[in-house]
Amino acid sequence: MINRRHIRVKVMQSIYAMQQSQSDDLVKEEKFLKLSILKMFDLYVLNLLLIIEVQKFAEKKIALSKKKILATKEDLKPNTKFLNNKLINTIKESVSLISYTEINKLNNWEVDDEYVKIIYDELLNSKIYKNYLDTVEDSFNVDRAFVIDFFREIIAPNEKLAEYFEDKMITWVDDIPFVNTWVLKTLSKSKNNANFLMGSLYKDKDDEEYVSKLFTKTILKMRDYEKEISERTPNWETDRIADIDMILIKMAITEFLNFPSIPVKVTINEYIEISKDYSTEKSSYFINGVLDKISKEFERDKKIVKIGRGLL
Repeated sequence: MINRRHIRVKVMQSIYAMQQSQSDDLVKEEKFLKLSILKMFDLYVLNLLLIIEVQKFAEKKIALSKKKILATKEDLKPNTKFLNNKLINTIKESVSLISYTEINKLNNWEVDDEYVKIIYDELLNSKIYKNYLDTVEDSFNVDRAFVIDFFREIIAPNEKLAEYFEDKMITWVDDIPFVNTWVLKTLSKSKNNANFLMGSLYKDKDDEEYVSKLFTKTILKMRDYEKEISERTPNWETDRIADIDMILIKMAITEFLNFPSIPVKVTINEYIEISKDYSTEKSSYFINGVLDKISKEFERDKKIVKIGRGLL
């Protein structure tokens, strides 16, 4: 599921895109933001489907080998451990996965089946695959461990696959590492003799509402926040502050004032960490200084009201 940090990143990117395009259609931009988050689930499902399709491809190869005129003993009696993998076969039978795939018409691996072959060839020549086929033990735990290694070491780091996903949807560029981790967590939690359960997109209704509230309130209060920031950065002209830094500071102010259950320290730390990945080398120090000053003055003036977990 999407966590709060990645939600913040998605909101930041949407605000930045809105500013760059000089759009003032808040409703349209909010819809695009929610769509980009929803599409993360497509990416999640496509990764699960790829595991299944590689197994299907292996099954076809084995069937063709048996039909060879000069079939070898190995061709006629192949090792079918991969085809009988308990976790993969459980994923294949998932009603929720099948339904989502059909409803959203995720036929990527039928249309672009060359990527299935790319992954299959890499798997076939890997130590992971050879060691798995040589494993005598036949258990769900062994099968699950293999699938986890298969995804983590072959599918997730594949550059051609990453390029393919990026070409399909530009917003997936930053989503790929997060979704890969999400898939691994799902595989790790899978249990023997149980239905395969896909992860949910949001942890709860609060997280879903957090997306809209953080985005809309930051956009609507942009001018007010710029004034707050300029008053506390007398040595900086507004246009000298990096665009991403300004957006992150404004988003943090929105959290200070509108999310009573989020502690001030959590907000500051989260936006500092995001700046390290998306802004300049010195941005984290600048953002920390500005937010620390603003938060203390807001607390002194009783503008910040925290309750429950927000008091931590």
